[in-house]
Amino acid sequence: MKVTSSAIKNGAFEDKYGKRGSQFSPNGMPSYSIPFEISEVPEGTKSFAVVLEDKDAITASGFVWIHWLIADLERTKIAENESLTATDFVQGANSWASKLGNFSIEEASNYGGMAPPNCKHRYELIVYALDTKLNLTSGFRFNDLHFAMQDHILATATVMGTYDV
Repeated sequence: MKVTSSAIKNGAFEDKYGKRGSQFSPNGMPSYSIPFEISEVPEGTKSFAVVLEDKDAITASGFVWIHWLIADLERTKIAENESLTATDFVQGANSWASKLGNFSIEEASNYGGMAPPNCKHRYELIVYALDTKLNLTSGFRFNDLHFAMQDHILATATVMGTYDV
């Protein structure tokens, strides 16, 4: 399985998908979501789960920052900015709902764009092909997704890009 994103140019996510973009939630979270496409899907795939995470956030926040959680995705292409418009997949709470982000779970249950505070960070978009739908509800947390996927992962694919301060 493979995942690609046209949001990545020369190894970096374009400005519009993070803090240098022009679309923000009412509380200031970057909200213009990245596009991506999944290919070479394994036979038996019933749905996809998606995690966009920043492991470099550990240097600033002390934990891996989750920027986007998707469950029960049944198609292979997501257009840019679909986090705010799509109704055919479920989105979990990103780390803007943490004590550092201080957003409500409802406010943070969509794409929360890149905003590295201290240096260039690497962002990984990880797609999991699953043999079932997970039936999670909006606002689920990463741990809910992680444990629901147990024994259901057929394949994974990752694409990585950077975003600078």
